[in-house]
Amino acid sequence: MRRILLTWMLIGVCGLIVSPLTAQEKETVVLMDTSMGKIKVKLFNDTPLHRDNFIKQVNDKVYDGLLFHRVIRHFMIQGGDPNSKDAPTDAKLGDGDLGYTIPAEIVYPKYFHKRGMLCAARTSDEENPEKASSASQFYIVTGKHLTEMELDKLEKNENKTFTPEQRQGYMLEGGTPHLDGQYTIFGEVISGMKVVDKIQVVDINVESRPLKDVVIKSAKVVEK
Repeated sequence: MRRILLTWMLIGVCGLIVSPLTAQEKETVVLMDTSMGKIKVKLFNDTPLHRDNFIKQVNDKVYDGLLFHRVIRHFMIQGGDPNSKDAPTDAKLGDGDLGYTIPAEIVYPKYFHKRGMLCAARTSDEENPEKASSASQFYIVTGKHLTEMELDKLEKNENKTFTPEQRQGYMLEGGTPHLDGQYTIFGEVISGMKVVDKIQVVDINVESRPLKDVVIKSAKVVEK
């Protein structure tokens, strides 16, 4: 199996019927109750394929019992591998999927990799040039604060231009700007970032898996 993961410079639906939504319509909120606390996320209406797929997995209880199987401090926490449920401590995780992918819905620069963004993991560009997303694996950005000089250097080296909103977000909140435009961002943490921060600093093994399992005990759609 091919691993679905993110690295420092790279991370790694068919058949869905999507009803058109206006930006004014209410956003769906999902509560993930983890072994380290509760995380509440809102799902963006302008990434409808990812929104509806995530809601389906939540309603089908796919995430219940899965792990945050990959954690990198000052970068992100990743979960959603179906193989992680009740996985032995020596199991190599990150390959699990649900047998299909979701077409990319990259809404950039409106959504960028600032702290707290909920994003879809995927396989590498070499095998996935369309940047299609995993049907289940996701990550939440933690990142780090960047200086104006660091952002200027990224613009020069990567031939990109950051919007004022991006600059403000990366300088005041932090994030991982090198991932911008490469992965679908489909939601955002609205409460529980302290829990995310606790998860990102747990002790990990050489595969970046927490030594003590961080479990998604349940996930459900809730009101804000």
